[in-house]
Amino acid sequence: MNDEAVLSNDDRFTSFSYNDQVIRFKTSPRLERYTKIVKWDNGYIVVMAIYNGEETEDYIDLIPILENLCINPEEFLKPIKKVRIQ
Repeated sequence: MNDEAVLSNDDRFTSFSYNDQVIRFKTSPRLERYTKIVKWDNGYIVVMAIYNGEETEDYIDLIPILENLCINPEEFLKPIKKVRIQ
């Protein structure tokens, strides 16, 4: 089993992919792209992103998103050790 997840964005959505599961959620229309994962902390991501041409630090908390989708966050996130940007 792979221990790496992938973060990406397309149009107005962010995607978090792990193995065969893809979680998509709406994001700011000003987001151009993610540039760097600063920290991965079991569902909490600190990421650098470009908004309207300027790079800034941003934060993504996957736990409430997973809970809203009726996915057990602890079970889903446990095997993920690293997140990369696609």
